Amino acid sequence: MLDQIKGLHHVTSMAGDARQNNHFFTKTLGLRRVKKTVNFDAPDVYHLYYADEFGTPGSVMTYFPFPNIGKGRHGTGEVGTTVFSVPEGALGYWSKRLADEGVTGVRTETLFGDNRLHFDGPDGDSFALVEAKGDQRAPWVKGGVPDDEAIRGFHSVSMRLRDDGRTRELLKFMGYEEVDSADNITRMAIANGNGADVIDVETIPGAALANLGAGSVHHVAFAVENRAKQLEVRKALVDTGYHVTPVIDRDYFWAIYFRTPGGVLFEVATNEPGFDRDEDTAHLGEALKLPAQHASLRPYLEEHLPKLED
Repeated sequence: MLDQIKGLHHVTSMAGDARQNNHFFTKTLGLRRVKKTVNFDAPDVYHLYYADEFGTPGSVMTYFPFPNIGKGRHGTGEVGTTVFSVPEGALGYWSKRLADEGVTGVRTETLFGDNRLHFDGPDGDSFALVEAKGDQRAPWVKGGVPDDEAIRGFHSVSMRLRDDGRTRELLKFMGYEEVDSADNITRMAIANGNGADVIDVETIPGAALANLGAGSVHHVAFAVENRAKQLEVRKALVDTGYHVTPVIDRDYFWAIYFRTPGGVLFEVATNEPGFDRDEDTAHLGEALKLPAQHASLRPYLEEHLPKLED
């Protein structure tokens, strides 16, 4: 069993409208945009990162907003719900805030004894807030949400699978343990993680497969401390029979990717070098940052990429 993985690093999803996406995460949810860059493979499309003040691993929600992209179809083989952690007693505040903002799908629920508030994202994304006991992570406090209610980072993600057996075995190999179960959901958690420590595995036999589009999670990333730890994880996965990409430099972390037995795309990302490698912490996410291979496109991109704010 691996011990290098320390919880979630980031979750990357697809969106339609970049401006709407930016407003939802920075204004409605009160997160900080910590990086404004572009898709490595489609540089005419933004890659936007939202997180706490520093872009701490375990707090980072990222988006590829593709103009005119079709809606995703939710189903199995995907991350179904992305869950954020808020302080105990905060759900009343959030229920009113989301209603005032016109957010759809708002409903309360309880899972494994946790109070949760479910809601939809602008593209039909599935989100929830959970009152997490003892979460000491510091929130971003300049996003219009009071400190006592603000999002601390991720709590968990929920994966929808037709058959969860092999994926649960993979997660155990990655250092997760089964800690609870209810109906068709198995909760798995990692000890001594970064606070974003939980994976819920939901089994829905016979359900249709998901179809990637706006509102879909593209991949979920797990955190390791550095490149040396990442290489250890890569070797262990390859030795176990997984087809893992070479290490890819993503400017703010190094990444490897592999497809899980249930169809979900996993990434293992390093905590280094971080989002302050090319911007001062006080100004994260303000300027358009481009990968070196796309630097020559700056005049075109600055003219043609949509404005995120007035």
